[in-house]
Amino acid sequence: MTSAAKASDSDTPVNEDKLKRKITGPLLFLFILGDVLGAGIYALMGVLAGDVGGALWAPLLVALFLALLTAGSYAELVTKYPRAGGAAVFAERAFGRPVVSFLVGFCMLAAGVTSAAGLSLAFAGDYLTTFIDVPAVPAAVVFLALIACLNARGISESVKSNVVMTVIELTGLLIVIISVAMMVGAGRGEVSRVTEFPDGATPALAILAGAIVAYYSFVGFETSANVAEEIRNPSKVYPTALFGALITAGVIYALVGLASAIALPPEELTQSSGPLLDVVAATGVGVPDWLFSAIALVAVANGALLTMIMASRLTYGMAEHNLLPSVLGRVLPGRRTPWAAIVATTVVAMGLSLVGELSTLAETVVLLLLFVFISTNVAVLVLRRDHVDHPHFRVWTAVPVLGVASCVLLLTQQTAKVWLFAAILLAVGAVLYLVARAATRHQTD
Repeated sequence: MTSAAKASDSDTPVNEDKLKRKITGPLLFLFILGDVLGAGIYALMGVLAGDVGGALWAPLLVALFLALLTAGSYAELVTKYPRAGGAAVFAERAFGRPVVSFLVGFCMLAAGVTSAAGLSLAFAGDYLTTFIDVPAVPAAVVFLALIACLNARGISESVKSNVVMTVIELTGLLIVIISVAMMVGAGRGEVSRVTEFPDGATPALAILAGAIVAYYSFVGFETSANVAEEIRNPSKVYPTALFGALITAGVIYALVGLASAIALPPEELTQSSGPLLDVVAATGVGVPDWLFSAIALVAVANGALLTMIMASRLTYGMAEHNLLPSVLGRVLPGRRTPWAAIVATTVVAMGLSLVGELSTLAETVVLLLLFVFISTNVAVLVLRRDHVDHPHFRVWTAVPVLGVASCVLLLTQQTAKVWLFAAILLAVGAVLYLVARAATRHQTD
């Protein structure tokens, strides 16, 4: 990554002061870290063990490298154009076609809202029933309503809540690492397993297969682009917070992978639905089971909050650029939070939570995010000819090129069924775009 670049032409921000700039560098770091860590890591080790055996750390580090490639493109574009809207705004500037910008934004919205719906159901499932037995769907709807209230109260309150929840998430993962360290210190565990692959497996191919799974655990950093308009001094703090959060998450993941392999053989990890809980139990440290259920609930709640912040800010940004009805750009007079976008995205998430079966749709969302990442990586190269009048981060040219290649590699691993669902969602997006454009023309007539 290279240093900041200055440019010459003016580039006055759109509605620069409409949203409050309340996110500092440390808050942004924790915002990204909390979104990346999420709840997935608590079940990820069992899936990875089936691909790489005990070498769980290897695909996690490869996935970190792949994520950093696209993160480099986000760092350049966010510091160059620090406004809400993220990838959709970048696509509009780069390609000059509103339909492309709309579809990129629609892919992000589909990912964010569906992820929030899935997280609400996860929150209302087995984790919650550890403490209270209530019907899942009503609990999920109430959960989303509470998330919306915190989101509407203000970005400062939301990201400060994220600080607390991220610390709790980190505490859970540190419990795993420290417990296994104590296990090794007592002369137990099997350190040699960390370099063992499944019988008959080719290490390079096994690591690639595992990296495709592990990559999903790093998705979430892109949501930070949608709060760019609320970051203080984004050109200075955004790259440091982004790369720092990703690298921190990668190191923690790798350590958790090492700890998991040392504590339990791959066969036991693969068969477990709560592998990290089993890892801690195997150490004999005596951490109570209810503690990990509570930590998982916090992780899920944090992921849902950050995802809905992204979705609402993206909706607001698209409305500001006439890609969605202008009513979605309305903000609360006092708190200056995008209340209309928050209500709309929450209602859609509630509707999806009523469906109940989201597994195939969740995989489709990942595919759609890869299209967003390809668009962003290409946009960096196209927009090199566009100059702005403030310093910004500039990534090496090879990085976005490699970022596109990494996304294409991951796309080749998707099934035909997932591709079909993605095509259906894009068709729906195209229809919504035509409706929005018709409404815009009607308003101007």
